[in-house]
Amino acid sequence: MRVAIIGAGLSGLTAAWEIHYQHPGVEIEIFEAADRIGGKLYTVPFTAGPTDMGAEAYLAIRVDATQFFTQLGLRDELVKPSGLPSLLYFNDAVHEMPRNTVMGIPASGSTVAKLVDIHTQARIDDEADQPGIAWVAGVTEMSLGGLVRARYGDQIVDRLVSVFQGGVFSCISDDLGIRATIPQLAQTFDDMASSGEKVTLSGAVNRILERQKADHTKHAKNYRPQVFGAFRQGYQQLYETLAEQSEATIHIDAFISGVAKKSQGFVLKGAGSGFYDRILFATPAPTTAMLVKDIMPAAEAPLKAVKLASSVVVGMKFASDEGLPDNSGILVATNEPGVKAKAFTFSSKKWPHIGARGGALVRASFGRFGDDEITRWEEDALVDQALDDLRTITGFDGRAAGLDEIYVQRWFGGLPVYSPTHLATVAEIEAVVADTEDVEIAGSFMRGVGVPAVIADARAAAHRLLK
Repeated sequence: MRVAIIGAGLSGLTAAWEIHYQHPGVEIEIFEAADRIGGKLYTVPFTAGPTDMGAEAYLAIRVDATQFFTQLGLRDELVKPSGLPSLLYFNDAVHEMPRNTVMGIPASGSTVAKLVDIHTQARIDDEADQPGIAWVAGVTEMSLGGLVRARYGDQIVDRLVSVFQGGVFSCISDDLGIRATIPQLAQTFDDMASSGEKVTLSGAVNRILERQKADHTKHAKNYRPQVFGAFRQGYQQLYETLAEQSEATIHIDAFISGVAKKSQGFVLKGAGSGFYDRILFATPAPTTAMLVKDIMPAAEAPLKAVKLASSVVVGMKFASDEGLPDNSGILVATNEPGVKAKAFTFSSKKWPHIGARGGALVRASFGRFGDDEITRWEEDALVDQALDDLRTITGFDGRAAGLDEIYVQRWFGGLPVYSPTHLATVAEIEAVVADTEDVEIAGSFMRGVGVPAVIADARAAAHRLLK
């Protein structure tokens, strides 16, 4: 059997690994239009050491991901963060990140007393006494930002919720769906509605926080779960291992313009040779729409409906870290005057193995859905903006500290927008795929943008393809 996989990002490589692991005799070919594998995972060879310019961490609380990395033989290459907290910047000042929130959503005004005005605090505390949220269990979906604005006000959204979501989805929370991005909140709303309770935001958040506290008390005293993990030499360790262990033939600079179905099998237009018995698409939604229009025309429209957000990361290596805050990074509230960056990661503070290299490594992130003009700026302008914003926010003068190395990585259409209609769109795509023989689709637009979610989705797609 011959299987063609289009796309050599994390989805495509994971699917190839899974197919080979389950069916070693299958011949696998992967076709990648770019000149490298890895997709949105990209480890850059800085002089000081490998540095990720795409995703830099994964949710270690996803045990399935850590188990998978262990199966790949990479367990000893996983590292833990320093545990230093992040900061929040707004109104020309840095603030401690509030605790006891669900993705920035508090259950009480006292939790965010130093971050919002007294009117907003009062709205939070009075929210449970307001008319309940119109929510139908298992059905309702709505804008996360829209709901929080209506219940708590603009300050919570602009200073907290959109800040948390911006780093994950490159969107403000108004563009995102509740079920699509905070499923535990949606599930709690479902539970409240099913039991006949009044559905309130503060009540749901409080219930989630109580469950988390109960989970922690089951463990030893002072237990703190490890939330994030990373690879010692960057994500290249993962995508290169997947490529090697899959034993697939990988073609880079191999642009596929379309796919046709003949009686003998699938034919790839632009690359490939002969016929393929099965095919898996692991490309961004718009690209997949173009590729499947002849073999799966009903999927073209919903695939085109998936919106994409662009962003850019500016990596900077400084000779000295004197004056850089002892924190993991800083998140920036939306619409801060004079500041363009949405976040800074102090990688050399966040990750001890990077800090051991000496100096300071800082990543600046720019760009949100609907506001991505900055992603097209010239490189020099981006670097200057990153340095200026870093000094404005922290007082750290990167120019004086000695700027040793720079790398600018643009991600045009790098992240799918998990809008209030996204899950319905994905369900439509999945229904079409389920009715099409010998074809599967995987990718970050399907079942989550995080590394563990992408891996789980790709492995499941591989299983369905060869069942």
